[in-house]
Amino acid sequence: MFLKVNLLTTSGPSSVGLLYKESVGTIMTEAQFIEAVGLSNVIPGSEALKLAMFVGYAADGFPGVIISLIGAILPPLVIMLTIVSALGQFRGEVWMTKFIQGLSPSVGVLIAMVAYDMVRSDTSKAIGKKGILIGVLTAIALLLNTPSSLVLIGAGMIGVLLLR
Repeated sequence: MFLKVNLLTTSGPSSVGLLYKESVGTIMTEAQFIEAVGLSNVIPGSEALKLAMFVGYAADGFPGVIISLIGAILPPLVIMLTIVSALGQFRGEVWMTKFIQGLSPSVGVLIAMVAYDMVRSDTSKAIGKKGILIGVLTAIALLLNTPSSLVLIGAGMIGVLLLR
């Protein structure tokens, strides 16, 4: 699964959507996946690798963690080594700059689609108005350039207080 995810998606944020589709309902529940995404953003390091470890652990404990890490690391490693060796030839080319700029809106839409799926899920419907309040406070904090790890910790603490 991680070889597939990392071969079909070449960035951390875009891999979350495919990983969601591959793991929710087969390996873990949607609530577990949402928790894993949240914790992956709080703990220092690569979100994609941390998320891979959470899903791997849910699939098969410690051996699942090792297998998921291998599957998550190998494709990007091979791809990056190939790209880095080729990029030296295209450094400074206008078309390369435009290509990279063209990726940004697509990644944004992929992230928005995953967020939309999470918001309309049964888990978030159970939270109701209090969940909407947490979402609004999160948006305000992010607009004020609060570090995302602090925003997530704050949202979790507010959740403990509001969602009893």
